[in-house]
Amino acid sequence: MYIAGVDEAGRGPLIGSVVAAAVILDPDNPIQGLNDSKKLTAKKREQLLIEIQQKALAWSIAEATHVEIDQLNILQATMLAMQRAVAGLKQTPDLVRIDGNRCPALAVACEAVIGGDALHAEISAASILAKVTRDRQMQEMDKDYPQYGFAKHNGYPTKAHIAAIQQYGVLAEHRRSYKPIKLVLG
Repeated sequence: MYIAGVDEAGRGPLIGSVVAAAVILDPDNPIQGLNDSKKLTAKKREQLLIEIQQKALAWSIAEATHVEIDQLNILQATMLAMQRAVAGLKQTPDLVRIDGNRCPALAVACEAVIGGDALHAEISAASILAKVTRDRQMQEMDKDYPQYGFAKHNGYPTKAHIAAIQQYGVLAEHRRSYKPIKLVLG
């Protein structure tokens, strides 16, 4: 039975895409150290990403853009990113386990697992792929806009990020439907 784990990264930030990942692990080729991505160091997540991509039976990373987030809302955009991640798997899963309290519409059986990234290795693996991908996007954005500090706060609504928006303005990639951005735009 093929079980895919799915998780996302980037629901809370004020900028960029929400990223989802889906992973089907190989029970004959286990990966040590999998955990909720937020409980791992950045270095450990980077190491595990490589191992997951090498050892998993299938993996996929997808996203919904800041434009889609503004059009749909963050919940629906997250569901869309998850659907895309599952659709991108080269192996069709028999069951999909989603970290959280609801499942996107899928053509296969799905169960939502609150705190699943700490309970199921396949969801832990997906959380790592999603977080590393999203963090890398913010590192790249930091190169283009170093004054915003994306490498430090990853786009979350920190005091430093809000101050940078007030000083330098709203970027094209900012989520206009989010309250702090709406306030700056008036």
